Amino acid sequence: MPGWNAENIPDQSGRTAVVTGANSGIGYVAARELARRGADVVLACRSAVRGRAAVVRLRAEVPRAEAEFAPLDLADLASVREFAQAYGQRRRSLDLLVNNAGVMALPHGRTADGFETQFGVNHLGHFALTGLLLPRLLAAPPGARVVTVSSGFHALGDVDLDDLNSEQGYRRWIAYGRSKTANLLFTHELARRLGSAGSGIVAAAAHPGYASTNLHVGASRQEGLRPMSRLLGLGAAVLAQPAASGALPTLYAATAPGVRPDEFFGPRLGWRGAPVRSPRAKWTLDDTSGERLWAASEKLTAVSYPSLAR
Repeated sequence: MPGWNAENIPDQSGRTAVVTGANSGIGYVAARELARRGADVVLACRSAVRGRAAVVRLRAEVPRAEAEFAPLDLADLASVREFAQAYGQRRRSLDLLVNNAGVMALPHGRTADGFETQFGVNHLGHFALTGLLLPRLLAAPPGARVVTVSSGFHALGDVDLDDLNSEQGYRRWIAYGRSKTANLLFTHELARRLGSAGSGIVAAAAHPGYASTNLHVGASRQEGLRPMSRLLGLGAAVLAQPAASGALPTLYAATAPGVRPDEFFGPRLGWRGAPVRSPRAKWTLDDTSGERLWAASEKLTAVSYPSLAR
């Protein structure tokens, strides 16, 4: 693992990957490097304009790449269902699902289905997507993986299982941290259920550290705070590692041999560096919380995992 980089990615020929939020940043780099190693990659993005532009850019950088855009809005469960249905109509199996897309520290808002935006997009959208694509993952040859991108900010707080949608008060950074804790609890419970079912699918997680992406300025742009947006962008440019480096923990979790269920990877120094196993808050390994979050997520999304029933 020391010094691991994109050149160490094993051959991905014959494998199909779905990467959410792949039009820019870490998601784009992950999709590009998977395609460079021979994977057939689906860039699942909310914006058709940005998604198609990303495919054009990727094919220019990797001329022989097998890559395509598919619309996916994680803030709308109808869109999640449409994506999964369309994928299933065209492809029999799925080798790798990278749950990468996310939002960070937004002002209070609601998804199309009425969920608090950060919890709805970062966790519930990916929970539903994974469940709907699970039959395709189970149909894949041995070696299928689900990688969910969390954040070091998960340490800001455990999920509030009695107030998942922040109806009793909203603090944007706490809500973000809780959504990232939800990502890790989901990975923990998914790994446990896959193991109990005797499946060889590996569920793992990663975080990018401090990487220079559009995620850091999304909230300030949404609020029209242009000076803050410029300041955050400058800070990221000076202090953060590039997106290509920030994507390495995700790519390691997705492709490196020997990755075990429920492992969590991040940069060596916490905020930058080569990928290593990352520390995580103890509450992200709590079986009871994982089960309760899973049950609540099934109820909220109306997506169940019958082949992984407890």
